[in-house]
Amino acid sequence: MLSKATLKLIKSLELRKFRKESGLFVAEGGKTVSDLLQQGIEAYKIFATRDWMDSHSCECLVEITEITDEEMRRASFLRTPQGILALFKQPEYSMDPTCPTRELCLALDNVQDPGNLGTIIRIADWFGIENIYCSNGSADVYNPKVIQATMGAVGRVKIHYTNLPQLIESIKDKTNIYGTFLDGENLYGKELKNKGLIIMGNEGNGISDECGRLVSDRLLIPNYPAGRATSESLNVSVATAIICSEFRRRG
Repeated sequence: MLSKATLKLIKSLELRKFRKESGLFVAEGGKTVSDLLQQGIEAYKIFATRDWMDSHSCECLVEITEITDEEMRRASFLRTPQGILALFKQPEYSMDPTCPTRELCLALDNVQDPGNLGTIIRIADWFGIENIYCSNGSADVYNPKVIQATMGAVGRVKIHYTNLPQLIESIKDKTNIYGTFLDGENLYGKELKNKGLIIMGNEGNGISDECGRLVSDRLLIPNYPAGRATSESLNVSVATAIICSEFRRRG
């Protein structure tokens, strides 16, 4: 059974304010919940329908509370609930600002769409990028839409919120700072390192001037064929995938 107080708690976690106050976030779906549990993210409460429990197994330290299909429908943030919903405790990570001097990292400059953030986290996970630095104006990683889009990758990629210009300023003389610009150098002809910081900008405005002035390597993803009329820009998550793929292809 799902009490009114618990339902109220779950629905409150749609808002960043209450996620911050409670230190909790919502994850839905068997794969996402299972992945987070396997990665050591601590579960607070888990709810599932009888149909889901009869057809799945879930090994965890927290007892699963059986709820009805109607209770799941009221609790879920999905248009089509997936039979299992869990509340997890937000993990705490210590931020190492020098990480880009040793390995490849991403920085997100006011990326505000939850779907884009979640997809970028999933892309980072695919390409072995373990740390993402987000400006304080970026979407919250624990937004239910972000968690859903990561498909469990959020348990393997560490997300750090920080003053991005200050972070870049502190490391710009020690590693390469990459950024995407329409007047940048062709990505496919540019020498790329296997460490550094790749900055991806806001969906509508790109990289801010404050961060842009600190970029040492300006990159362009060229359209084909050159000179052909085309779309104004690429979606930020698509652009991130292209850039990460090229960095990893170079080894």
